[in-house]
Amino acid sequence: MNFLAHLYLAGKEEELIIGNFIADSVKGNKFNDYPKRIADGILMHRSIDFFSDTHAVYRQSIHRLAPTYGKFSGVITDMFYDHFLARYWNDYSDISLEQFSEDVYTILRAYQAHMPEKSKVILTYMSKYNWLLSYAKIEGLRRALKGLSERMKYYSPMDEAVNDLEKNFDLYKNDFLEFFPLIQKHVEGFKIN
Repeated sequence: MNFLAHLYLAGKEEELIIGNFIADSVKGNKFNDYPKRIADGILMHRSIDFFSDTHAVYRQSIHRLAPTYGKFSGVITDMFYDHFLARYWNDYSDISLEQFSEDVYTILRAYQAHMPEKSKVILTYMSKYNWLLSYAKIEGLRRALKGLSERMKYYSPMDEAVNDLEKNFDLYKNDFLEFFPLIQKHVEGFKIN
């Protein structure tokens, strides 16, 4: 799962949203340095990643990409799944993707003091180019993958994976549709009812 899925799965609780957003920048047990619910959001993010990375349906998507993209197949799958969530957003949310994106950017900006520097930089670009909304379009996905490729230590033409998505669209879509309800159920225990 990439940014959109993590932020969506965090629900409406601001501190869980923050924790999910900064989690990749918080290593090891450094989550203990944060307020409890932000720390819970970091642990939630890690749990989502572990569940995804070890689930057969998710792995099936990765294996389709592996012959061409190797170790980057997981990152590409994360992006594909964000694309499907954005594209079929109205099936998962009562508010528009535009409104969700604006609400999330507002929350993230309000908590910048709690963010590692790397997360602050990501937020600047994410909100400036409205990544969350752009994932809904194939060209937005291609731009996001190209940007990822350029920031990697070892360049990989990940943006070309969009061709694989278009070629096998229904296969990836079916994987997502089967997997996403499972991850939604998985995170229920992190949320306060």
